[in-house]
Amino acid sequence: MAGEEDTRQDPETLTEEQAERMLTDMNDVIRAGEEMRKLRAEMIKLFAGFGWTQDRIARLTGMSQPAVSKQVAKYGIGESLPPMGLSLDQYDAPWLEGRLWGLAEEISETFDDTARCTRYVNAIARGKRRFTPQNVDELRRLVEEDLRLHRAEMPRSYQDAYDKISRGLDVPSKVTTTTSASVRRALAHQIQRDRLRVDS
Repeated sequence: MAGEEDTRQDPETLTEEQAERMLTDMNDVIRAGEEMRKLRAEMIKLFAGFGWTQDRIARLTGMSQPAVSKQVAKYGIGESLPPMGLSLDQYDAPWLEGRLWGLAEEISETFDDTARCTRYVNAIARGKRRFTPQNVDELRRLVEEDLRLHRAEMPRSYQDAYDKISRGLDVPSKVTTTTSASVRRALAHQIQRDRLRVDS
């Protein structure tokens, strides 16, 4: 009897496992916040390279003009950056991953209750999933399932986009670029979503 009482959890304390789960979730949120701040800084650099004014960037980012000015000064933005192509037909891994992410989000929003990829897309948005080769493979599998399940209701452009993305991911090209992988992913994600909406 005394032994049983010793093994029972004191309701006023946490187990190590409970604490670990809580801290893991918190760390995911903190990490996602840091990654988003870094991505925003890189996007500011990109926009400044396009020749956009600091006032325009401040309006788009929701930042104050002095904060944008500080970012521009911090990263030494002033010289013009090499032009960056925004065509969907680019075949480096980050660009293709961004396109896959954009396609998955469109599927998730269109078939919210039944889309297999919804939980994965939400995890990416919260920073709980990163673009590792294993995670990209898992997202591909879920998108393929959704394409099969919803083929009758889905615009043909979804399948066409996936076919190109899939072929590219099987043998991605090695592209050298001054733009970071996270920025290329974010751009491809948005451009893919916009294209799918136009095509459908």
